[in-house]
Amino acid sequence: MNRPQPHEFAPFYAKYIEKVKDDVMEELEEQSITIPDFLRTTPADKVNFAYAEGKWTLKEVLGHIIDTERIMAYRLLRFSRKDTQPLLGFDENEYVKNSGYLSRGFEGLVDEFELLRKSNLFLFNSLRQEDLPLSGTANGQRITVRALLFVIAGHAKHHKEIIKERYLQFSY
Repeated sequence: MNRPQPHEFAPFYAKYIEKVKDDVMEELEEQSITIPDFLRTTPADKVNFAYAEGKWTLKEVLGHIIDTERIMAYRLLRFSRKDTQPLLGFDENEYVKNSGYLSRGFEGLVDEFELLRKSNLFLFNSLRQEDLPLSGTANGQRITVRALLFVIAGHAKHHKEIIKERYLQFSY
């Protein structure tokens, strides 16, 4: 699969897309294993940790990754089915604030991410070559199915890096 070109997504998404290797499907598959494995090594005293005042806890970051993957996969589904209705954006801070992630067990959230990604892989792997350039409007911006695959992988990778740097404060 070719990488998405700049005209396939809003500039905001470039920071996620550039993090993804050329074989996005391989990366998505690998992440279904490597991200849960990485998260399961998190010390128990870090799961409710926020690195600064007003920042999300590690549990909330993981919840945000889950919420965002669900939303991006939904967009991908709609656009791959040639649904032309514009989709609204979402306020990630309001989602986290109203999520209840703080009261949930961390291991359950890790399991949820793992199962969500594995479920989404069935959808992603069902895409045909002709589905990849299909596009739709979300949050007032055009984006292709291909770009959404890269955004999903890049968003998870971005937050894994943040967890390493700001929450765990050491490198693997």
